[in-house]
Amino acid sequence: MTANWVVQEWVAAHLLAREGMTPNHKKLLRIYREENLRVRRRGGRKRALGTRTPMVLPDGPNQRWSLDFVSDTLTCSRRFRILCVVDDFTRECLTLVADTSLSGVRVARELTRLIGLRGKPHTVVSDNVLCREALAGSARRSLGVGNVPTLM
Repeated sequence: MTANWVVQEWVAAHLLAREGMTPNHKKLLRIYREENLRVRRRGGRKRALGTRTPMVLPDGPNQRWSLDFVSDTLTCSRRFRILCVVDDFTRECLTLVADTSLSGVRVARELTRLIGLRGKPHTVVSDNVLCREALAGSARRSLGVGNVPTLM
């Protein structure tokens, strides 16, 4: 018996108990076999397809920006997040935006402000799902960042 069967046995026993039946595990397994039911198999681990090409180092400033979210907790147990934007060539922190909630619209507004000050980067790199959603959503559509490629 696998771990999947144990979980499904518990769920099936719970559902039958709600109906007023309390079969033991042997009877439940026999019912499964008679009804020709199968335990669902879990999917395997998703792996990257192919080989990844290493990222080219930027030749000058303003060619590649890295976005990342950092989070911490205040003493009153409230969480806050910080959006960090770093130029990969100069290692300069371009902006830090701290707030209790950073929406995609807010990230887009800060990136637009930064693009107005520094110019548009050649590429934007992020390894975070929230950054991807923010860049794919409002920043790319409405704020003119549409032709900046993002590498995740």
